[in-house]
Amino acid sequence: MKSSFNIFLIISGLLLALGIVAACTSAPSESKIVTVSIEPQKYLLEQITGDRVEVRCLLANGANPETYDPSVTHLMNLQKSMGFLRMGNIGFESALLDKIHQANPELPIYNTSDGISLITGTHSHNGVIHGDVDPHTWSSVKNAKVITKNMLDAMIEIDPANKAYYQRNYTRFASHLDSLDNAITAKLAHVHGKAFLVWHPSLSYFARDYGLEQVVVGNAEHKDVALGSLREVVEHAREHEADIFFTQKDFDSRQVSAINSQIGAREVSINPMAYEWENEMLTLADALASK
Repeated sequence: MKSSFNIFLIISGLLLALGIVAACTSAPSESKIVTVSIEPQKYLLEQITGDRVEVRCLLANGANPETYDPSVTHLMNLQKSMGFLRMGNIGFESALLDKIHQANPELPIYNTSDGISLITGTHSHNGVIHGDVDPHTWSSVKNAKVITKNMLDAMIEIDPANKAYYQRNYTRFASHLDSLDNAITAKLAHVHGKAFLVWHPSLSYFARDYGLEQVVVGNAEHKDVALGSLREVVEHAREHEADIFFTQKDFDSRQVSAINSQIGAREVSINPMAYEWENEMLTLADALASK
């Protein structure tokens, strides 16, 4: 009886010790946080940082960058970050920079679009084309390689202890981007010069990469388009035999359908703001390459 009791005490002691060890090892540690502006950036950065950093995003998937206004929570998250890797030319970023500097003047900020040859004059406001920079730099595999190199440089500066790890990941991913770019180039070789329709001018850099023509139907404000402008677009699309219409679910599908009823293009849904960046690139290529 006594020996059984002693065994019970030993087993209980072991279980208690294991419980203490488990509790200690599962205790949350202070994670390293880096903040980016949009979901495609988050995807690209995570290919470099792996599990060494928690990447947070200011703009949630599905939100409109044209009307985005950061909340107090977002600003607080930035205060916890080791750095802010901005996209570079998105409107809400410029409005946010002063607030960030005031709240956390020591926070390092990096422009991940540095070095990209920027496109201007794709956006219209109230029917007038402006010379503003097209902010959709991430909608291009070639640009993504520049963006990720900027991210690598930023991470080495922010977190030098993991420099070798980040460099290995970047080298691997850069090679993958080269393969992806070559595959898309080959896939679209037979449609060089092809025109496609898009409501919002989000694919300018993709079109430039592969010798395509982007025919913009809508405008920067996502408002109804004047009848005269629509007639011009319809005529241009017909002349250039544009048979693909890239649409986004958050825009006015009623007007898109009305326009396309006169053109007869195949509608393909895209989301340039999606986290699944590579899938979006392949969706564009597959649609344009199809007969």
